[in-house]
Amino acid sequence: MSDTLPPFEDTTDFENADRGFLAALVPGTVTDDGGRTVWDGDAYRFLEADCPDTAHPSLWRQSRLCARQGLYEVTEGVYQVRGLDLSNMTLVEGERGVVVIDPLISVETAAAALALYREHRGDRPVTGLIYTHSHGDHFGGARGVLPHGTEEGVPVLAPAGFLEHAVSENVYAGNAMTRRAVYMYGSNLPKAPDAQIGAGLGQTTSIGTISLIPPTVDITETGQEETVDGLRVVFQLTPGTEAPAEMNFLFPDLRALCLAENATHNMHNVLTLRGAVVRDARVWSVYLDEAIEYFHGRYDVAFASHHWPTWGHDEVVRFLTEQRDLYAYLHDQTLRLLNEGLTAPEIAETIELPPALARAWHARGYYGSLNHNAKAVYQRYLGWFDGNVAHLWEHPPVELAKRYVAVAGGPAETLAKARAYVEEGDLRFAATLLNHLVFATAPEVPVGEERPASAVHEEAKEVLAGVYERLGHGSENGPWRNFYLTSAQELREGISGEVIDMANPEMAAALTVPMLVDSLAVAIDGPRAWDDDLTVDLVLTDDPESGRRRLTLHNGALTHRTVTDPRTPAGLTLTLSKPQLLGLLGGQGPGELGVGVEGDPALFARLLSYVTKPDPRFPIVTP
Repeated sequence: MSDTLPPFEDTTDFENADRGFLAALVPGTVTDDGGRTVWDGDAYRFLEADCPDTAHPSLWRQSRLCARQGLYEVTEGVYQVRGLDLSNMTLVEGERGVVVIDPLISVETAAAALALYREHRGDRPVTGLIYTHSHGDHFGGARGVLPHGTEEGVPVLAPAGFLEHAVSENVYAGNAMTRRAVYMYGSNLPKAPDAQIGAGLGQTTSIGTISLIPPTVDITETGQEETVDGLRVVFQLTPGTEAPAEMNFLFPDLRALCLAENATHNMHNVLTLRGAVVRDARVWSVYLDEAIEYFHGRYDVAFASHHWPTWGHDEVVRFLTEQRDLYAYLHDQTLRLLNEGLTAPEIAETIELPPALARAWHARGYYGSLNHNAKAVYQRYLGWFDGNVAHLWEHPPVELAKRYVAVAGGPAETLAKARAYVEEGDLRFAATLLNHLVFATAPEVPVGEERPASAVHEEAKEVLAGVYERLGHGSENGPWRNFYLTSAQELREGISGEVIDMANPEMAAALTVPMLVDSLAVAIDGPRAWDDDLTVDLVLTDDPESGRRRLTLHNGALTHRTVTDPRTPAGLTLTLSKPQLLGLLGGQGPGELGVGVEGDPALFARLLSYVTKPDPRFPIVTP
């Protein structure tokens, strides 16, 4: 596949990234109440130097841009704090105070961003909060700008479906996603030229306190207009684009357009490496096309939830047109090739961007990549199975690896062959072969007579770590680099580092009762619960509209539904409020919470006894 880099002499992005700069946070670090550092922007000062041979020059360029931090004026009355988290926080001045758009990931970084703004623009109160979409880096810091007790009367606006998607993504598959996010963002890697240099969309994720203030105003249709603190806002709903619930919006009186995360200065992900529901690249392009027409002539600048703004109406139209074409081309060409019989890996190796897009810096694969996005489009339409029945019922990784190693002539011979591929420069197959060797020769696995399993295993891990390191250093894509380098770290050092806590009390409080029950259902140890059969009714005193909800555990599956006139009595009926339910789920007893009990109180404890707690530090690249 050919590749043409845009001209490095084009400094437009650097001029735009610096435009409107007012002040930086000094020092560029943020700590929590206990003194733990949750964000360290100063760690990226090494990016001021020339690109070393341990980084792709294009990714180094992008990281230099993303590492710029401080308060910036976008246009009169519109300000952004950039470089204090993965995402941007935008502040729009109203009649009485300031409206905050997307309060970063962590309470601590959001509070620091607001303090930086107030230091230079005055101590304005927060008079409105807008979430552009349902990803955690756009709502997690909400309590940093609206602490408990200050949210009274402050409207919180979000696209329809925001709460359901914001919470469900962090509950149903939350543990696996959070674990993989450590690799995607390289949050546990050192910040250094040969280690973590950025993530393409921003530098990395903060690791502070996650919060969530539920929306009070839902945006339900394109064209809906709301006034917040005297500011008119016109909305465009864009569901199913970069997030299941997302929206663009215009401040017509300020002639400023917010593009959320639908158009950023990189190719985005159709499927993130941390995992998510596959996004619809076709719909994404459709909504970008709609934005071009719908907002035409009504803005002079466009800003987004990541990166730097684009100034000039015609420049924004060009930018949106190229972003639209990027996702449309990716979608349509993947479909064309899969309909010709190519599989996902074959498409990923075949597809090329048109030269005009390949030469556009904002279409480069710093965060998403053409390779894994094409595979994601394939997955959306055809799933994991490529039609070749040899792939229908393969052995799981360890068993498959043992057989590959046996075919290769045993552990020692496999290691020798892998080294030969490394010497030849075929790092991709060397990684495949060494990965099989690592999985096949874990100490508990019997191996051949050449060398003890542990010795081969440890040597294979070190060689594989070196391969991953080289692949990472050559990658233009930030998450690819971080995945490779964090995988090398796991091979050499084991599993270590901080874990972001997305399952905190405020996140749980934001769940609806059905979502709370769903969060239990996906944690039930099915085999242990196979032979149990119980029903529990929940009667919510603070949500009478939801009625009586019946939970049924049968055949290891926990299901639930609303019942108005139950044909059979439940084994246990609990009359309680949602906070009392959260208390029960947290381990408190019905008596101490004052819960109304009818029937056998032991049934709820029995139900909870089947609930498992996943390991937040499971291995990724080792058995």
